[in-house]
Amino acid sequence: MGRIAGVAATQTRERLLQAAAEVFAERGYDGTRVADIATAAGVSNGALYAHFASKAELLVAALHTHGRRLLSQMLAADPDRPVTDVLLHIGQGLLEPRDTSGFLIIEALVAARRDQDVASPMRDYIGERADWLTGLIELAQSAGELDPVLSPKALAHFCLLLSMGSGLITPDLHEVDETGWSALLTRVIAGLGPAASQADAASSQADATASQAPPTVSQAAAAANKTQTGTAMRLQIDTERCQGHGRCYDLVPSLFGDDDEGYGQVLGDGAVSAENERDARLAVANCPERAIELAATPEEN
Repeated sequence: MGRIAGVAATQTRERLLQAAAEVFAERGYDGTRVADIATAAGVSNGALYAHFASKAELLVAALHTHGRRLLSQMLAADPDRPVTDVLLHIGQGLLEPRDTSGFLIIEALVAARRDQDVASPMRDYIGERADWLTGLIELAQSAGELDPVLSPKALAHFCLLLSMGSGLITPDLHEVDETGWSALLTRVIAGLGPAASQADAASSQADATASQAPPTVSQAAAAANKTQTGTAMRLQIDTERCQGHGRCYDLVPSLFGDDDEGYGQVLGDGAVSAENERDARLAVANCPERAIELAATPEEN
């Protein structure tokens, strides 16, 4: 069994990643052989090794792909909802039964405790998720939704603990009423709001703002980066650092695309309009290698 005729290398890689997610979730990391994944993907062992150097690399690559898709789907669903609503939405989803690939994170965490080849990239993966959550929390703090005194990293860690724990305590082990869970999450989010001192200072404006909707993710990003307003911005990708995770073109296909090898590339000349700046910064914040730069262009005389 060799390479499938008429199937591009990128398609073979996608087949391998999907097969890996399913087989690892079903059999566990220790109980899975490389040959099992190759068979499930319909390719030879040699074809698999042409894309991935080891079983550990394949496990983490599958995890990256799954996590990227979940992130892309969530943001695409409603990019302008308030930041606190995004956190609430994530929390409410923790009660939903996991699909096969949803158990992949559990297998990866367990494998990381036993295999150093898995542990190192898993630290990077968890760090990326924590960085994304930290950035989201900082946006909420800049918009006044969350108490600015709270440590964004500590709160991101708390969210990760809830998320990872939900993969272990599944609905079939302990079922929780959705209404009660949502009420609890709402109370927790409210408790993370601005402290009493900030609330008292803002009380004089309460009547004027009571009818306004909470700041959205777009508005929060604009507030956090308001010093750039009116400044011409340009995107560029450091090709030496880009590893082809694809988050940029998954999240913002209007500004990024991929080349024949699956690496990200800026569309057009990289110029970013004011209305697209928020999307550009979202891509910058979610690049695992920090390969994307958004910089002000020199002013013309």
